[in-house]
Amino acid sequence: MSVWRRLCSAAVLSAALVMLVPDPVRAAPDVPVPPENLLLNRGTGAISAADKDLVVKVRLAGLWEIPAGEMAQQKSNSARIKRIGQNIADQHAALDELARTAAKELKIALPNEPNSDQQGWLDEMEAAEGPEFDAIYIDRLRSAHGKIFPAIATIRSSTRNDTVRRLAQQANQFVMTHMTLLESSGIVDFAALPTAPAPNAAASSKPATPVLSAAGQNSGESGANIPLIAAALAGGLVVGGLVTRQIVGGRGRNGYRSRRPRYYGG
Repeated sequence: MSVWRRLCSAAVLSAALVMLVPDPVRAAPDVPVPPENLLLNRGTGAISAADKDLVVKVRLAGLWEIPAGEMAQQKSNSARIKRIGQNIADQHAALDELARTAAKELKIALPNEPNSDQQGWLDEMEAAEGPEFDAIYIDRLRSAHGKIFPAIATIRSSTRNDTVRRLAQQANQFVMTHMTLLESSGIVDFAALPTAPAPNAAASSKPATPVLSAAGQNSGESGANIPLIAAALAGGLVVGGLVTRQIVGGRGRNGYRSRRPRYYGG
């Protein structure tokens, strides 16, 4: 009977998540949706500190974005902002349920209050009204989603735990939807967003010091052959000195080298 209840709860939650996704997102036939039924959710696999941190961060996101969305419905004068706030708050309630379920399975302790930064953003919204509130609400949420987006991708691609992997994929879909909703307000200042770090130019440049390798020996680059040439010259000088010493000082009466063995170095 408990299995049946779990199946019913899962079906209700899945239907709720589908209904919470905005119509334009569901109506885009050319955008594939990752099939979550292909992901395992057995709680197996090693859990890293980063895995645990992601589960905590998903929980923290709901602790401040749900009340922020509720404030948007009360304090904004824009029907669009009110709708965005309602959608994001409702979707975070569903995502929070997923995070708490995963944390329970993996025995991860979760916070019950937003952190100091998040509380500060809520305080800003509480003190604002009308267009000022709209600007703060959209800016703070869009910035937060932009920061957690790459963190989710890192865990999704690297975690060894199937429950965390599933949660990361679910969270990624929520974050993408929320970023799109926030940007649909028309007041996101894209020019003020932090720029991505420049590609690492050093990765494509040649090494500062020559590396002796099979490929380097066969190439036309003279720098890679310098150690080999130096070694050959040194060896030639040593051999030449030994031969000269034998010729000059090692001849017998008949002009031939003495057959007496010579010992070097001791």
